[in-house]
Amino acid sequence: MTAAEQLRAEAARRILVKDGAYGTEIQRRRLNESEYRGTLGLDRDQKGNNDLLNLTRPETVREIARSFADAGADILATNSFNANRISQADYGAESLVADINRAAARIIREVAEEAEARDGRRRWVAGALGPTNKTLSLSPNVNDPGYREVDFDTVSDVYVEQIEALVEGGADFVLIETVFDTLNAKAAVHAAHRAGASLGRDLPIMLSMTITDLSGRNLSGHSIEAFWASVRHARPLTVGLNCSFGAAQLRAHVAALSGIADTLVMAYPNAGLPNDLGEYDEVAETTAAQVRSWAEQGIVNIVGGCCGTTPEHIRAIAEVLKNHAPRTIPTPERRTMLAGIEPMILAA
Repeated sequence: MTAAEQLRAEAARRILVKDGAYGTEIQRRRLNESEYRGTLGLDRDQKGNNDLLNLTRPETVREIARSFADAGADILATNSFNANRISQADYGAESLVADINRAAARIIREVAEEAEARDGRRRWVAGALGPTNKTLSLSPNVNDPGYREVDFDTVSDVYVEQIEALVEGGADFVLIETVFDTLNAKAAVHAAHRAGASLGRDLPIMLSMTITDLSGRNLSGHSIEAFWASVRHARPLTVGLNCSFGAAQLRAHVAALSGIADTLVMAYPNAGLPNDLGEYDEVAETTAAQVRSWAEQGIVNIVGGCCGTTPEHIRAIAEVLKNHAPRTIPTPERRTMLAGIEPMILAA
């Protein structure tokens, strides 16, 4: 069985658990700039460049991944959210992108295999791709609505480089997460298909949208239904929502996606809403109780945590999910669905 087949088989038996937030765990360690920089000799300030830690402090990343695996996570994502040329340009570290991603995947692969050797339970490695800090759908210049800082082909090329290195390092899946611009996500899907063709293998895709307000739209204006219409051709292994809000605010939107997506639904919310200092105060038991309602409603196959979630949150989530059945994947209706800001559904 392939990794995707194994994941689907296990997800048919129980609700699986994804890990939590690397950024939160890294911030808790209060590293200084020299600890980020290591001996790489980069010209710019590297504090906050979490992805670089795969090269300069791999034991820190390994320690965080182990804590999530020990907490009950079945899916471990790589610490590579901003490990692309566009985002790394802010740090002057573009030349290190491939090395960062290979190291990120190797670290998590080692942790996954160690955890499986201890308890016999398979862990999967998801190669994480963030949205970059550029958008294909919106102009950054209010005086020139047609202007774009990047184009589709450039973004696709950037993602190909990242994906190929993640796969070389041992990633099972390509996780396109925190999608605020649907066109950026489509460029990542395009890149995954290109990378798969060059590597001579299928690369299962996981897609996760983030919504920017309680109406359920992302920054490029797509509703959840329109987003699914835009990306369902990719036949993702999972589709879902992450970041955005806490579990209480996300529940209705996860339910909406659950009703239309003919694949596994994965959702990983923040630990509530941030306080005035941008920090997350919601304790693990509160997050887990809210996630329990998702399981009781039967709307999820995989659950994890995003901003503010710690190993304690993941452990509490894993515990409350134990006695709940996974969501049943619906049979899709045979009809034409087109996407604008809203979906357009044609008769069968």
